[in-house]
Amino acid sequence: MTTADTTPPLRIGLLGTGPWARNTQAPALAAHPGVELSGVWGRRAEAADALATAHGTRAYTGEEGIDALLKASDAVAFALPPDVQAPLAVRAAEAGCHLLMDKPVATTVAGARAVAEAAEKASVASVVFCTLRFAPETSAWIAEQAAVDGWFTARAQWLGSLYAAGSDSEYADSPWRRDKGGLWDVGPHALSVLIPVLGDVEHLTAAAGPADTTHLILRHTSGASSTVTLGLSAPPGAAGVEIEVRGERGTASIPGWAGAETAFRGAVDALAEAVRTGVPHPCDARFGLHLTELLAAAEQQAQAQAG
Repeated sequence: MTTADTTPPLRIGLLGTGPWARNTQAPALAAHPGVELSGVWGRRAEAADALATAHGTRAYTGEEGIDALLKASDAVAFALPPDVQAPLAVRAAEAGCHLLMDKPVATTVAGARAVAEAAEKASVASVVFCTLRFAPETSAWIAEQAAVDGWFTARAQWLGSLYAAGSDSEYADSPWRRDKGGLWDVGPHALSVLIPVLGDVEHLTAAAGPADTTHLILRHTSGASSTVTLGLSAPPGAAGVEIEVRGERGTASIPGWAGAETAFRGAVDALAEAVRTGVPHPCDARFGLHLTELLAAAEQQAQAQAG
């Protein structure tokens, strides 16, 4: 005879109603067996109502709606622009809610530091959703390569065609992505793979490429180096993701992964584990701050070089 699991579901509220919330976060949260989707908050009441109705939960809007959703939740997930996310994450932490944030945490070091400090002060768990750290296929690959010594160099290329001629992606309507480009949008993904495998970044050089493309040269604490190319404006035929490491045992290339919703469910599991154990996840708010520091330094260098 087995004992039924009496652990209550983790009540997670969702802040945001845009494409990312509709396509990934809300479906993943609503279907998760260990989660109760405690509500959806949006800046537009009609969007919040539509998304909440689609997933059988309550809609919130306005400033008072944020406070009400925080009160009804154990944790909150964010599907908002980074510089809207950051102050709301501080507010949520101060209300005692655990944090499931999107990358980047913020686009300023001060904003990301405020989040990390608020989470630490409130003793709440936090996870930053860097997709490849939570997709089952890629997270297993990262762990496997991180356990191997002798890596000599690595190459990461993440080129999207979001802003290429003829693109009809709904994510192209995101003002912050258009303003900050591939460095800030997909840079966290690449760095979240390279750092656990090769060690932290101890030196960074950045240069601007065509359109929003940014090139990075990184030296890591292991002694290995890596090169990174990031952008959202590549021609469709040039778009794609490649990450490979080379060393004493040869070459290893990151596998494909099933999709964002599966990966997001992995991030939810990671947050629940951090809440249960009190052990911080490697991709927590402190790691989100570090990524922001690296991206800000790269942006400054690239802008000065383009200048």
